[in-house]
Amino acid sequence: MDLVTFGESMVVFNPQSNRPLRYVNTFEKTVGGAESNVATALAKLNHTVGWFSKLSNDEFGRYLISTIRGEGVDTSRVILDENNSTGIIFKEYYQRSNPNVYYYRKNSAASTISPDDIDEEYIKSAKILHLTGITPALSESAREAVYKAIEIAKANDVLISFDPNVRLKLWTVDEAKKVLIDIANKADIIMPGLDEAELLLGITDKDEVCDYFLNKNAKIVAVKLGADGCYIKTKDQSYLAPGYDVSDMIVDTVGAGDGFAAGFLCGYLDNLSLKEIGEYANGMGAMATLSSGDMTGYPYFDQLMEFIGKKQGVDR
Repeated sequence: MDLVTFGESMVVFNPQSNRPLRYVNTFEKTVGGAESNVATALAKLNHTVGWFSKLSNDEFGRYLISTIRGEGVDTSRVILDENNSTGIIFKEYYQRSNPNVYYYRKNSAASTISPDDIDEEYIKSAKILHLTGITPALSESAREAVYKAIEIAKANDVLISFDPNVRLKLWTVDEAKKVLIDIANKADIIMPGLDEAELLLGITDKDEVCDYFLNKNAKIVAVKLGADGCYIKTKDQSYLAPGYDVSDMIVDTVGAGDGFAAGFLCGYLDNLSLKEIGEYANGMGAMATLSSGDMTGYPYFDQLMEFIGKKQGVDR
């Protein structure tokens, strides 16, 4: 297995009209969740990926499993919960380019995940364990599960990838800073946004952000710069990868950061240069914004290669 990840996925309801939510009558049902987004995007790039979580044993839970599995992700370790619900999200498109997002996830099945739910052999089977800052924010037991997974990865030479993915709707700034910095300091691959780095470290210079983590445990750091691309640095080299201009085509930016992570991890797993890793990451992030829905815009490998200019497209 190239990568294993875990965390909460939810059923997303996208409105079929741009107006305040109270006036919307029809929705499109899709899947959302940072970790499952990364899993499905990376699977589309020809890598073997496993994702697990706890879901309600009902039609919403089964919908999530079937959709994620249908994208080529192994879901064999998903746990079905008889007592708790799957979280849901409503998006609202009104007066903003980015949607308002309303979460209904309190006491969800995923929030009850605990160290007992972590399959040691499953994590040991992976080259990379990918984590985000969302899972430890769900509950104390979920936080303990994250630390158990880190412990297993460290003991078995599994690389740890970490996207801080700060969600201040889930916890306070002080709580987030304490836990997320601690996890980041244990990670081998770190992908913060520049705004997240400022929140967590009080640093706004991209070189200083990279150096902070490289002086801890990191082997490689990618600072996301939005439309400007990303800055990637190791102890030996660095590269500023320009972004792809899709400003006149953006439909929905939700899931772009997860697409970026998948592209980055694909390039890293394929042992590419920093330049190529940056192209993959920025390309995936840009393409994710071209359709509505968290994971619907992720391309297959050939489509990504065409988008970033590595392959000639064929008109049919």
